[in-house]
Amino acid sequence: MISLRNIEKSFPIPGGRSYVLRRITLDIAKGEFVTVMGPSGAGKSTMLSIIGMLDGGWTGEYFLNDNPVHTLDQKRRQALHKSLIGFVFQQYHLLDDLTVAENLDIPLSYRDIRKADRQAIVADTLDRFGMVAKKDLYPSQLSGGQQQLVGVARAVIHQPKLLLADEPTGNLHSAQGREIMELFSKLNSEGTTIIQVTHSEQNATYGNRVINLKDGWLD
Repeated sequence: MISLRNIEKSFPIPGGRSYVLRRITLDIAKGEFVTVMGPSGAGKSTMLSIIGMLDGGWTGEYFLNDNPVHTLDQKRRQALHKSLIGFVFQQYHLLDDLTVAENLDIPLSYRDIRKADRQAIVADTLDRFGMVAKKDLYPSQLSGGQQQLVGVARAVIHQPKLLLADEPTGNLHSAQGREIMELFSKLNSEGTTIIQVTHSEQNATYGNRVINLKDGWLD
């Protein structure tokens, strides 16, 4: 499903370049649940952003479902992202001027789904995540843990083929964290390919492969 060939990310500094990622070559098959681990500053989140097509300033070759991402313009990358990918951000990235229910509706609005059907899917998701009472609240009215739950719900509501998660349980208490990881495990068993970045050895046990990054290199 994913093929990376000699992916590099760098920025100029006096006298040369500073590299965030170096010569990343990696294949991830459809249906895998891969964990990316490594120390802070190793390039984990950067690699996830490149795979999620949120970062365009890199070199190398990247194929996603046989689509040559490295040759696509920004508009086509955005369309591919919307059709295939769900992303759980470490910093939530919720839209502050939209309610919880409206934030959840966004991924569905990119698809050819009738409004009534979208509303039903949002209602089911709110119930699934225990957030029915929060549906009309804005992100600023939620705790960090509640915002993280909304972020996870938004990422999975449209049943993406590829789920990318950057420290998905970092702001959740242990019981909520286990629930999210069990949900990821269930989605994976149903065919969703998952890549998670985490420092948690416990979260890593839910996946079937661990990739280690150190100083921008695959370790």
